[in-house]
Amino acid sequence: MAHEDLVWLAQSFGLFYLIGLSVIVLVHVYWPSNKKRFERAAAAILEAEDRPCR
Repeated sequence: MAHEDLVWLAQSFGLFYLIGLSVIVLVHVYWPSNKKRFERAAAAILEAEDRPCR
């Protein structure tokens, strides 16, 4: 196997790995049962802030 073949294989595997990972993340984020958890996390930063960070 030549070096160019290994480089092509590594680049192709990396591309498909990142595409697959992106699809998995998007499915997880837009899954209907996760909506409440993400809404609660988005609102949590605005709740119970009555004093400075220190």
